Amino acid sequence: MADYTRRRFLQDTLLATAAAAVGPASRGFAEEKAAPAKPVGPNDRLSVVVVGVNGRGGDHIGAYLDLPDTEITCICDPDEAVGQKRVEQIERKQGRKPKFVRDMREAFDDKSIDIASIAAPNYWHALAAIWAMQAGKDVYVEKPVCHNVSEGRRMVETARKYNRICQAGTQCRSMLGSIQAIDYVHSGKIGEVKLARGLCHRPRSPIGKPGKFEPPASVDYNLYLGPAQMAPVTRPQFHYDWHWQSPYGNGDLGNQGPHQMDLARWGLKLDRLSNRVISYGGRLGAGWDEDAGDTANSQVVIHEFGDKTLVFEVRNMKTPKFMDAHVGVVFHGSDGYVVLQSYTTGVALDKDMKVVKTFNAGDDPAHYVNFLNAVKSRKREDLHADVLEGHLSAALCHMGNISWMLGKKVPLEELKTFAKDYHGDENAVDTLERACQYLRDNGVDMDKPQLALGPFLDFDPAKEEFIDNPAANKMLTRDYREPFVVPPAGKV
Repeated sequence: MADYTRRRFLQDTLLATAAAAVGPASRGFAEEKAAPAKPVGPNDRLSVVVVGVNGRGGDHIGAYLDLPDTEITCICDPDEAVGQKRVEQIERKQGRKPKFVRDMREAFDDKSIDIASIAAPNYWHALAAIWAMQAGKDVYVEKPVCHNVSEGRRMVETARKYNRICQAGTQCRSMLGSIQAIDYVHSGKIGEVKLARGLCHRPRSPIGKPGKFEPPASVDYNLYLGPAQMAPVTRPQFHYDWHWQSPYGNGDLGNQGPHQMDLARWGLKLDRLSNRVISYGGRLGAGWDEDAGDTANSQVVIHEFGDKTLVFEVRNMKTPKFMDAHVGVVFHGSDGYVVLQSYTTGVALDKDMKVVKTFNAGDDPAHYVNFLNAVKSRKREDLHADVLEGHLSAALCHMGNISWMLGKKVPLEELKTFAKDYHGDENAVDTLERACQYLRDNGVDMDKPQLALGPFLDFDPAKEEFIDNPAANKMLTRDYREPFVVPPAGKV
């Protein structure tokens, strides 16, 4: 990372620490920028609407309540019970009651609101951000910034057209431990690095058998579905479990994956999408193979970037650590390794696996502080995670899912042949063997065809489309439901 970015991170971190220490009455944070977007005086704060407040949205609320130069003036959620509960929580801490709305367009029409902070479900991220930026708001949007590849590029197009600041919620970009680890990778101290491996070894549980369920009475279901097609609820748990149904979520590849894809791409110095992708996996294990989810709970993705390779592994059942990491990133160098074992911690290892350096620093608030600094400076280069970075890292996840969804279940011998014939920096045989052993350990009968092997998909990073593959290209976007339509290219 450039010296300028490191200096800015340290500056941001100090500001966040100071804000937390002295509380909202401090105005020191406001004075950090010489030329804010609008005057920020002792009684003038940036007005924030938080969109989607049931899960991660609670963290957004906590961050803005703790920052000295923001005031949450509006809460938006299609679930009125959830929204009103948050309103009460905010009033108790902030001393002023925010407005509650179900329809985000009402908030975006309010010219007094400066910032939209979006933590709605994945399928809402892009359209909410686009509407907000078109209405003149700056945006902080959670990962994945989009539900499909095309949406991410439209978000970048919108941010550039309307000159808006748009921060992706890939918080590792603002974690000092992660920054130091990536600097170490770039320093050459582990030699040449051609391979990075992202890990999501995160145990979860099946979401229950499919059925037809009523949404909570407090939910405006039309607004809840938004860009998705009108359809009944088929999962027992309404909130959160949408992650594991592809019309709404992207599985753990698209849920956890954008964080580790982002770090891996950053460490490999890749500022584009891959030239080729392939994936294999399935929704396997007792209870999983007959629940209401349709995303993979066990998956391997291989991205090829010419002379560099990015691999991602998803395991949602009990599994041992890989190089002491469950959720993290491993950089394979010719002279050693860097292993990020969390958002903030990691180690550098020599070729004999001896620890030669450790990394451990950072916290979530620094990313919001960095965002606010860029809002005031009006310089997107001040952002640690501009929406373009968020788009690229999310799109790598979506591309992997596309290959898997186009695949078919094959005998294990066919997978072994694929792995044996694979030529590249990735040891595909070793990865497959570990994946199969993990499945066996969780009771999956590998003597039967269980894993779907997707096709190799050639991709044009400049056009951001697959080459000579209409079926795959159709999956770069989705069918939208009026009036909740993400604009096509050139129409934002």
